[in-house]
Amino acid sequence: MPHLPESIVPMVIETGARGERAYDIYSLLLKERIVFLGTPINAQVANLIVAQLLFLAREDSEKDINLYINSPGGEVYSGMAIYDTIQYVPCDVATFSVGLCASMGTVLLTAGAAGKRHAMPNSTIHMHQPLSGTQGQASDIEIHARETLRIQDRLRQIIADHTGQSYERIARGF
Repeated sequence: MPHLPESIVPMVIETGARGERAYDIYSLLLKERIVFLGTPINAQVANLIVAQLLFLAREDSEKDINLYINSPGGEVYSGMAIYDTIQYVPCDVATFSVGLCASMGTVLLTAGAAGKRHAMPNSTIHMHQPLSGTQGQASDIEIHARETLRIQDRLRQIIADHTGQSYERIARGF
């Protein structure tokens, strides 16, 4: 089987009154108010998702935005940038789990508007404790450990707030 580059993005031809226009698939989805998160979350991905959410909110602050998530999670701080933007925009964000929705992806799934959070029949939703590693002086390790526990507490509280489950139940789950 030939090796395919990972960056292949299909083009879609749309025919309208002005003739034909070619879009990459992500631009066409964006035009339909669909944002697709299909990679691990890092700063670059978060910046793109945040920009798309802000753009769509600016275009029409009353229409829903649909965020499809197929992500193993990733960097917590980058994910929190997306989370905060979902909470900030005036329009509802409907979230959809497709494929794998894990770790920070799960937090983003819960960030969707109440009644507008969805999981496809064959999607997997997974949460775990924040992963961390550090080295250095004992004081540096202690600072890092405190920050990891703070993040874990915040993620648990976010999930509890959005799901209506108690903090204690969420904490028992991960």
